Amino acid sequence: MGSSSKVVRPEEVLESLKNDGTIDALRMKIIAQLKANEDMKKNTMMMVEQSKVLNTPGAEKKTKRELFDALRQELETPVLEKASKAVWDLILDNGGLGKEINETVEKVFCRLSGTDVMPPAPLAVGAHEEKDDMAIDEGGKSKETDASEQSSSSRKRPFSDLSRKGGSAVPNGIATDVHDESEDGN
Repeated sequence: MGSSSKVVRPEEVLESLKNDGTIDALRMKIIAQLKANEDMKKNTMMMVEQSKVLNTPGAEKKTKRELFDALRQELETPVLEKASKAVWDLILDNGGLGKEINETVEKVFCRLSGTDVMPPAPLAVGAHEEKDDMAIDEGGKSKETDASEQSSSSRKRPFSDLSRKGGSAVPNGIATDVHDESEDGN
């Protein structure tokens, strides 16, 4: 790990990624992969072919503009929902673009914080239980750990506590930048 490190806010990492063109480059890769997605193309063509607009009697008498506007009104939302899902699949893919995004963000974070490696992420409840249950301590003895001991609930405050202390929370229940020094025990 580097000799000096500073606290880096997510906004700083995002700003750096925007400024150096990384966000634009990732956006272009996503667009290219969406354009190359044959399943999405086939699905969209099938939706157009089966559309009510084109299969309504008298559709052949409408202008191209009228048909286009009607098709857009009918199909825009379902097509964009499928495209959105495809984009999220790309972003969250741990073997492709998602991995590249994670590595890029990690590199920028490390550069901004002055560290060589990312600090370990806190374990999610139930994550790595198998690995932790079979951990070996320095004396060579097997450690039997209780999953409840590994639970991060001891480090998290209930939402009701956050509300009482004036902390802000987002809809998914995660606190935002709230720190009560009385909990540090120092």
